[in-house]
Amino acid sequence: MVMGISTLTGCIRLEVATPDKPININMNVKIEHEINVKIDRQVEDLLKNNSAIF
Repeated sequence: MVMGISTLTGCIRLEVATPDKPININMNVKIEHEINVKIDRQVEDLLKNNSAIF
């Protein structure tokens, strides 16, 4: 009987409570991109002379 009472006193109570206010996550994101296109001189001349292609 004594052993049964001593094991009950070692129980731990754990509670999980939700916060009163909602969780807000503020994110400031800056996205930059740069595109470099290199083409041959002949292709560049072809595009200039035939602008109706596009």
